[in-house]
Amino acid sequence: MFGLHVPWLELCILIPAAAAARVATLREPGAARRLSLIASGLALACALAAWQDFARLPSPSSQDRWDPLAPLLGEPLFAVDELTAPLLPMAALICFLTNLATLRAKFRVFSFARSLAAEAILLATLACVRPWGLVVLLAAGAVPPFLELRARRRPTRVFVAHMTLFVALLVAGRALVAGGGAITLGAALLTAALLLRVGIVPVHCWMTDLFEHATFGTALLFVSPMVGVYGMARLVLPVAPPGILEAISIASIITAAYAAGMALVQREARRFFCYLFLSHSSLVLVGMEAATPIGLTGALSLWLSVALALTGFGLTIRSVESRIGRVSLADFHGLDAHVPMLAALFLLTGLASIGFPGTAGFVGLELLVEGASRSSSILEASVVIITALNGLAVMQAFFRIFTGKPNPTSIDLRIRRPERIAVLTLMALILGGGLIPQPGVSSRYRAALELVEARRRHTPADSPSPPGPPPMLAHHPSTTGTPSSLPQARRDERR
Repeated sequence: MFGLHVPWLELCILIPAAAAARVATLREPGAARRLSLIASGLALACALAAWQDFARLPSPSSQDRWDPLAPLLGEPLFAVDELTAPLLPMAALICFLTNLATLRAKFRVFSFARSLAAEAILLATLACVRPWGLVVLLAAGAVPPFLELRARRRPTRVFVAHMTLFVALLVAGRALVAGGGAITLGAALLTAALLLRVGIVPVHCWMTDLFEHATFGTALLFVSPMVGVYGMARLVLPVAPPGILEAISIASIITAAYAAGMALVQREARRFFCYLFLSHSSLVLVGMEAATPIGLTGALSLWLSVALALTGFGLTIRSVESRIGRVSLADFHGLDAHVPMLAALFLLTGLASIGFPGTAGFVGLELLVEGASRSSSILEASVVIITALNGLAVMQAFFRIFTGKPNPTSIDLRIRRPERIAVLTLMALILGGGLIPQPGVSSRYRAALELVEARRRHTPADSPSPPGPPPMLAHHPSTTGTPSSLPQARRDERR
């Protein structure tokens, strides 16, 4: 295992952590915002540098040779591999753009110090490869939203009850798996914990409660990177028997259908977004159940595209809120006459989240349907129907917010430059990934092969040997030329 040339992982974690301590002492909101933007920008640059450094190494996994805990633990705590290499820049970009799109009207309620602390925990979580370290970081991630709810004197009972249960199940499950005596029971407890963290029905009410009482930015940062899916890939997928994976698939498809239906009937924009996100994140888990390269490739590709698209969609709703307050979907607001660019961005990001052709989500959704078809034709049809329902929900919300008779106003509602930069950056990535999908799909295919191989090593009795990757995908990107085509990967999988 090779090491990174520069301690990028430590830097991208320590920079926002140190900046959070400094921002907490500042009394002037403008200075706090400037420092948070600098820190988030540097963390994003370090995450991108770690990805590029990893791409130049001949090993498919890269430990951090500067990890100070490695001599004590015997193994590195942080590492970069095919799974985490693009996830770190994605998470850092979401945090940076959320801070960038926070306008002066939100300074009073949005804490930049807590945002930076949450970013440091998030990046550490996505870089962590040791199970117990991941358990601790997943538990720590629930602290910043709780502190905000308490600081704003909002109800915390629902959030605390669910997160306490989440941590208890997570610790108990990992202890059983590490002990080796009751791996199946431990995997079941880990699965229950992470399904709760993702928001699977019927333990999803904490998510709607969070969007109702926390600031939109804090709720968005807590859910959009989908760290529960990462925990599922690291903690559950390698050790879970087929029965647990099937249960995950059933629970996920039921949740996706329920959330899509609920998104159609919501009369408040925050709850609409919450259910829309819940439906999409559940679809990502559906691909995890197959534990095959094609199904996992679709799930991992959809993970990235949905996280970016729905972050842009959420930031657009947040921009509308900053102008007119909480957005009701019971009436037609006619905002297209005042903010036509915001209307266009709302529509584009919403359609990108459902895999509209030409966006990055289109390829991921097609692969997810392909993987679902190999498990069950009912599952395949369900994914298609749920996606259609989500599309109807997006279009209905668009017409409610931006069409109708415009209301006269005496204030300037035009989109501001930071908001425009934030959403346009995400749209460029989404459209770029849709027009040139092969590099991203190849990277996710290699990550899927690593996950299948990890599962084969832990459960050799019930998992068949994964198919070998195509010749040009079997090597690290630094040793390949043009990635092989996806049809060739499918033919190899069938063989």
